Amino acid sequence: MIQYEIPQHWIAYDGPVITSALVEAKSAVLSLKTVPYQRRWVEGLQQIQLKREVAGTSRIEGAEFTERELDAAMQQTPEQLVTRSQKQAHAAVHTYRWIATLPPDQPIDADLIRTIHRRIVTGADDDHCPPGQLRQRDQNVTFGAPRHRGVEGGDECEQAFDHFTRALGRKFRDHDPLLQAIAAHYHLAAMHPFVDGNGRTARALEALMLQRAGLRDSSFIAMSNYYYDEKTAYLGALAEVRQRGSDLTPFLQFALRGVALQSQRLLTEIQHEISKGLFRNLMLDLFSLLKTPKKRVIAERQLEILKLLLDVEWMDWQEVIRRTSSAYATLGNPLKALVRDVNSLAALGAVKVDKLGEGRYRLGVRLEWPTEITETAFFEKLKQLPKAKTHSFLR
Repeated sequence: MIQYEIPQHWIAYDGPVITSALVEAKSAVLSLKTVPYQRRWVEGLQQIQLKREVAGTSRIEGAEFTERELDAAMQQTPEQLVTRSQKQAHAAVHTYRWIATLPPDQPIDADLIRTIHRRIVTGADDDHCPPGQLRQRDQNVTFGAPRHRGVEGGDECEQAFDHFTRALGRKFRDHDPLLQAIAAHYHLAAMHPFVDGNGRTARALEALMLQRAGLRDSSFIAMSNYYYDEKTAYLGALAEVRQRGSDLTPFLQFALRGVALQSQRLLTEIQHEISKGLFRNLMLDLFSLLKTPKKRVIAERQLEILKLLLDVEWMDWQEVIRRTSSAYATLGNPLKALVRDVNSLAALGAVKVDKLGEGRYRLGVRLEWPTEITETAFFEKLKQLPKAKTHSFLR
């Protein structure tokens, strides 16, 4: 059993050893802060990030739920939820949403940390854990592997928590904001000052401090998802710091790598949305140039296909037939017309068709198309399209 000791130095680490990881993390954060984005789809990405964060912080604690149960936890009221895991996820969702509304100048102090804990456990664990209340005498906890013992309940817990929160407002300020956030996560988790919800509170505190470090608004990253995916390494890094007398180097290296990876992951998703936006604008611009009534009708159908495919990476051919049926219902031979339109889009370079097996296909848009096509090339390709009602990709 590894016993807790109040650290002599609250933010101690080997600077040269973590320099490379810190530079990489800060570069990834800067890339996120400078990438252009549209509010509409960034808000959608942030909901995905929030879902990943909530799933990660809950599952690290052993919570298990299906995707449907998680969706319900994010949308329904506590009274509608059944399992403790769902209630924990619901409380976490509302805590993170509340954190996002805090003004940047609000002090991160003892009261704020207690409030985070109160929100994390209320409605989920308050049947056995007093929300926002530090552990009392004889309320002791063990956790992790190898087993760790949190700070002794009562006076020692009060003292350790007071020293920690004072360090947050003083000694921490001499260090990079990313390091402050990760160090705060470690110390609150190692101390375990509450009866339950300590890990979730520590990760929520880290998320708040990462927002102060520049990861907010368009660039909130799901660090808890990283910690869950790397749970063995996560718990191992936490344990190694404690075994080394609160030398934060191992955990800082591990968490900084997570900041870089999660930032790069979100950046890739944002760039994907940018590519989709460019594709959407180009297709509307080019197809609006078609003048004859017949070409305009065909263009409207083809635009419906492209809009449909832009929402997914791939779509099964039978699903395309089903989803476009209303647009082709009035035609003499709807299937032939649909195949002809898809053939034209493929010949223009806008759509890719992938054969999965005998008679099985899937379709997707080619997001690189806007970088390949010009208005002149578009009309040249239209002239070269075959006139016959071919079924080329179904052969």
